Amino acid sequence: MLNEENILLRVENLKQYFPMGRKMELKAVDDVSFDIKMGEVFGLVGESGCGKTTIGRTIIKLNNITSGNVYFKNQRICAGVRSYKDSIKEAKAKTKTADTLEKEGLNKFIAEQNEMIESAVHDQNNCDKIYAEKVGKKNEKIITKIQMIFQDPIASLNPRMTVREIIAEGLRIKGIKDETFIDNRVCEMLNLVGLVPEHAGRYPHEFSGGQRQRIGIARALTLEPELVIADEPISALDVSVKAQIINLLNDLRNQMGLTILFIAHDLSVVKYFSDRIGVMYFGKIVELASSKELFENPMHPYTKSLLSAIPLPDPHYERKRKRTTYNPSLDHDYSVDKPKMRQVGACHYVYCNEAEFKKYTKQMGASSY
Repeated sequence: MLNEENILLRVENLKQYFPMGRKMELKAVDDVSFDIKMGEVFGLVGESGCGKTTIGRTIIKLNNITSGNVYFKNQRICAGVRSYKDSIKEAKAKTKTADTLEKEGLNKFIAEQNEMIESAVHDQNNCDKIYAEKVGKKNEKIITKIQMIFQDPIASLNPRMTVREIIAEGLRIKGIKDETFIDNRVCEMLNLVGLVPEHAGRYPHEFSGGQRQRIGIARALTLEPELVIADEPISALDVSVKAQIINLLNDLRNQMGLTILFIAHDLSVVKYFSDRIGVMYFGKIVELASSKELFENPMHPYTKSLLSAIPLPDPHYERKRKRTTYNPSLDHDYSVDKPKMRQVGACHYVYCNEAEFKKYTKQMGASSY
């Protein structure tokens, strides 16, 4: 989708399934692929339960990936082998009555799949290898270059630890023992997020919701990450505080050259903050485009439904505003013609079948005039 040289994070065919009792599983994320280039804010939107947070937690390795791959700086950091094992089972089932030549082909296929499994497991086990990123800097683990800002600022901060201990925890895990360096770094982070050094000795319950989220941001930035996963960082905050946190993230992005995966369900905020947006529905990305393109020329019925729900501060418009409902069984016929992610514009992708693809391409051509 993008120039390989600019890609910082690449997610390929990511699947995250969770067991639900006997022989049942929940497909939280089902075959999702996208790229994030350096310095970009990539927005991931959708209703609650669609799999947005699961993707973020999987990238940062809080969940063990079921299938697919995640590459960070061209190094595989997450790998799942479920798809390879399923391919072997399907191939064996098809060749039960096969002749010798077909069985020889089966053995070759199984050997190839096992080789891919071994490669995935090897990369998974070695993704935290120590490497020297810059001359003059200490060796660091690649996974520390990805940090996460969690949704709930109350639940994500340890109530038994002071702000200094919370922000400095990553430095101590990294092996830094110089207390003077740690104190200076904590003060620097507090100033960076709009707090003061005097706050370092307080506990999380002594702060407001917006201040707690600033502490969470400071903790995430302490180790100088290149990619920050912001998991609905403003959903638990008041409206006025939301604007302050978004502006803070925007300033930090420009100041530190951050790349951000911004997870949210508020499309108006995502439009303001994101360069590109991926729309998720039931574990799949159904549309992916630039922020401007998505709002000016939405294609998928679910995207249109989300956009129709955005309220505007205009009473006359609100009286006449009509909500567009999305019903997959009525809006699509995938009984024969199966859907997949297809490119309908320069950087515009939609999850659709062949008939829908022709319709969307025609619409895209008409809208360009």
